[in-house]
Amino acid sequence: MRILGIDPGLRNLGWGVIEAVQGRLTHVANGVCHSEGTDLARRLLSLHSQLSDIMTQYAPDAAAVEQTFVNKDGAGTLKLGQARAIALLVPAQWSVPIGEYYPNTVKKTVVGVGHAAKAQVDHMVRMQLPGVEIAGPDAADALAIAICHAHHGGAAGGLAAAVRRASA
Repeated sequence: MRILGIDPGLRNLGWGVIEAVQGRLTHVANGVCHSEGTDLARRLLSLHSQLSDIMTQYAPDAAAVEQTFVNKDGAGTLKLGQARAIALLVPAQWSVPIGEYYPNTVKKTVVGVGHAAKAQVDHMVRMQLPGVEIAGPDAADALAIAICHAHHGGAAGGLAAAVRRASA
């Protein structure tokens, strides 16, 4: 199964594609979509266009998107929500099933603790995808989201289920 992980952001939307086959994860590609334009509508359109190109190029079987957390800046949260809508809309346009995960769930799955630092997430992504060249912190987060989806049911019941089936 090919999984697209998406770390939503209005300025920088991270993405990462992995393959999950019989309990093994391999890196396919990763990057960051940078919004273009000065007004919100143009920036969202830019993200939509770039993410659509990624869908066309990599043809994922599933997508995973990080859930939005509410912070003290209401306007910032709203803008992040709009970028997150693009992250949900584009895979839906391709009829690709989408999983959603809270940041703590992603960190706990990839690192082992729910309040891990970005550097720890990056390190563990590199450990799980040997040889990967990561395009930046947003791409590392997106790869972590894809890995989380593989473990939590995205890849034919998740890697844990695949391991249980293989050992049975």
